[in-house]
Amino acid sequence: MDDEVLQRVFQEGGRDYIHQPSTSTSSSILQSLPLHVSFDHGCYLLIKSIQELRAAKEGLVTVGIGGPSGSGKTSLAEKVTSVIGCTVILMENYRKGAEESNDLDSIDFEALVSNMEDLMKGKDTAVPVFDFQEKRRVGSTIIRGTLSGVVIVDGTYALHAKLRSLLDIRVAVVGGVHFSLLSKVRYDIGDSCSLDNLIDSIFPLFRKHIEPDLHHAQIRINNSFVSSFREAIYKLKCKSESPNGHSDYTESGQEAQTDNFIEMYLRPPSANEEARINDWIKVRQSGIRYYLSLGDQRIVDKHFIIRPKAEFEVGKMTLGGLLQLGYNVVVSYKRESLTFNFGEVSLAFETIDSLGETFMVVRGSNRKTVGAEALRMGVCGPWIIKSYLELILEQNGVPRLNTPPPLASTSMARNQERAISAPRPIRITPNFVNQLEDLSQSWTRSPTKSKMEPVLATWHFISTLAPMPDSYDFDRGLLLAVQAIQALLESKGLPIIVGIGGPSGSGKTSLAHKMSNIIGCEVVSLESYYKSEHVKDYKYDDFSSLDLSLLSKNINDIRKSRRTKIPIFDLESGFRSGFRDLEVSEDCGVVIFEGVYALHPDIRLSLDLWIAVVGGVHSHLISRVQRDKNRVGCIMSQIEVMMAVFPMFQQHIEPHLVHAHLKIRNDFDPVLSPESSLFVLKSNKQVDYQDILEILESIKVCSSVQNFIDIYLRLPGIPSNGYLTEGDCIRVRICEGRFALLIREPIREGNFIIQPKVDFDISISTVIGLLNLGYQAVAYIEASAFIYQDGKILVEVDNLQDVPSPYIQIKGVDKEAVVAAGSMLRLDGSYTTKSYLQIILESLPALEINSSGVHTQQAARLQELVEFIQSQGSSSSSESSPGREGAAIDNAIEDLQCRIKKLERWQTINTVLWTFLMSALIGYSLYQRRRR
Repeated sequence: MDDEVLQRVFQEGGRDYIHQPSTSTSSSILQSLPLHVSFDHGCYLLIKSIQELRAAKEGLVTVGIGGPSGSGKTSLAEKVTSVIGCTVILMENYRKGAEESNDLDSIDFEALVSNMEDLMKGKDTAVPVFDFQEKRRVGSTIIRGTLSGVVIVDGTYALHAKLRSLLDIRVAVVGGVHFSLLSKVRYDIGDSCSLDNLIDSIFPLFRKHIEPDLHHAQIRINNSFVSSFREAIYKLKCKSESPNGHSDYTESGQEAQTDNFIEMYLRPPSANEEARINDWIKVRQSGIRYYLSLGDQRIVDKHFIIRPKAEFEVGKMTLGGLLQLGYNVVVSYKRESLTFNFGEVSLAFETIDSLGETFMVVRGSNRKTVGAEALRMGVCGPWIIKSYLELILEQNGVPRLNTPPPLASTSMARNQERAISAPRPIRITPNFVNQLEDLSQSWTRSPTKSKMEPVLATWHFISTLAPMPDSYDFDRGLLLAVQAIQALLESKGLPIIVGIGGPSGSGKTSLAHKMSNIIGCEVVSLESYYKSEHVKDYKYDDFSSLDLSLLSKNINDIRKSRRTKIPIFDLESGFRSGFRDLEVSEDCGVVIFEGVYALHPDIRLSLDLWIAVVGGVHSHLISRVQRDKNRVGCIMSQIEVMMAVFPMFQQHIEPHLVHAHLKIRNDFDPVLSPESSLFVLKSNKQVDYQDILEILESIKVCSSVQNFIDIYLRLPGIPSNGYLTEGDCIRVRICEGRFALLIREPIREGNFIIQPKVDFDISISTVIGLLNLGYQAVAYIEASAFIYQDGKILVEVDNLQDVPSPYIQIKGVDKEAVVAAGSMLRLDGSYTTKSYLQIILESLPALEINSSGVHTQQAARLQELVEFIQSQGSSSSSESSPGREGAAIDNAIEDLQCRIKKLERWQTINTVLWTFLMSALIGYSLYQRRRR
């Protein structure tokens, strides 16, 4: 497989240095790229590839990102640039004239090639700037050749033969809204038109001029992302008191941006005359640019209009193709917009010609901020929650049919009930690397209609909410979850109680908080109901660890709209630290309970809506173990891995998930996504804690202390460079009585360490499962951390055992804010990108490593830690088993238990002794550190 991929990477040109033999003993990442990857995985691979090439050669690293409109090329370029800092050249600026076509002849390849050759020679070059409103070039910008270490060419034809010989890395992106449009059109018009004819109709240049070039890519990305309410736009809208209501802002010197649009709505050819606008396609024309979005996607909650970012650019020929396929323009209007930006929010004055009125619209990405800024600016309603399309339809007397369909008939109800009685288990799709495909096979095409999800699923009621038979991706699932809550509010009123269940790391908490941001509800974690005695025994995945009587009382109080006291559990101390009040009201009539066992029958029968989530980091760990075992020649199925590292899931969690009203498969993998990362600067320069407090907002600052032990697990036989690296290991952190997992090696760029925001909580049984699968503890770190944060910046002072001076880390999602904080602490010039694992190992004497790769000074302590974990896991398993349900145990679980029992018999005396000894040592150590 590696030889085939290598051949694919090197074929069809590329820069000459790629063919030079590598002097390193490690394999190049460019020699092991899978053929088709997800957007997040592709972004990660591209960043690592750029770093590798930049280290291997002098001069410029050039990247081409090609693909059809709406596939996600520009988003990929922006995400890579935010991490490593690149110069992005947009091919759209190389238009030759004012023609509205987007074919090859409209691109000035000669100028683009000239600019690229100048940069490759280290020369400055002038890149054109095209104004699409004025339909002409309006100037140029200078790119400094000496500063452009990495240049990305972003455009539909970025992988064309005229450019390929200039590119080091070639990336093809397909999918996204491009695929979604094809799927929707095929859904709308049925099977009367073949997929190839559809492509030729709405993307006439794709098969002839774009698709052939994409097969020459080294990295192929299939982008499933379409539109998402994860990063929604919140809007407040009201009528302007006068057409000149913006004069106050103009006279005050506030800069404004003026835009003029023509907005058209296309109705599918098979649709009735009624205004079911969710099925319509919206096309917005701005100058010679056309933007398309699918349907009137939005959520209305109270007086907020919440919209996803779901628009992409198409050519004029796409609009013509849709009209030829039978779509009709049913509504068209002009919108003039004057926008003032105020940091996190904007205020726009929008005039709609068909309505003859001007509206004030406050927009922003944070719901609370939008509401507060609207009041501050004096925009106070009366609020309008209807879209301009709805207002125009009402003015024209057209009925609006966006409401759910009537209740299902009796026959349909019987069919639904039969479908519910035998639900299909949720399984995680295998994640094997695809074999090399024939280039004639079309990986760039949209999914067939049989594989498509409905354009918009609808909820049905029998006596309660009827479960949907299919599972959905995270973004569609988020939308459906919110719509289900709104449907329940309309049908039964307050309160609505929701349960979100699924394995650890699947995305339950993320989904719950995204739902809360949209509809303003209360989120309660089932971790709040832990019993202290079970937490001390690491029984986080045991149903008996929950205080079920208190949980039932709280749910019953919420159901009766009574004030109730929700427990607060302190994981550091292992005890309940108090209670907080929760009361159902008009402002907060929805409560979400999220946790591993949220859909257990003893809980879910008291809830209104049941949501199951699988995938995420949970799936990534299974795939990682599978990959490691395959690399050492041991082939294991996904089920075998799952039952080893997540034994409780298969037996006690998954059976409850199949009953969910809504099943969500979370394909988003934060382990591989630089988008979910923190920018970190690290230094061992001494800093006074008073200086740290001065750079943080005094009102918001909070501090804490953490003591942790990191254990690095590695599978023997995995090829390495002769020394231990984070990439070879799975890190298990023991902190505050919990186990957390980190699977990805951070990205290092300049002074920055780009860390994933993924500390994946696991049970002790998962750690024991990894050990039983052959992973060995090869290194450890013990440290205490003093943490100061204000919501934007986190400053961590780490005292590592056996390292004389502490290290300071500055963390944040805003790169510039992290740099500014480091400068204020006068840390410039003292940064290091070494990991703590590297620092610890370098501090130990050389040449004292045993045959297992473990340093002799760490071997004894590692053995203690491993035996302690095994002893705690053994006692937890034996104590909790009598209280479990009498579900059938699969053969693989029985085999795992037999192996654990053999280990227990072999180490009975050592287990008992080490249990008491380690408990005393750790307790005494924590006590001493807190006193300090």
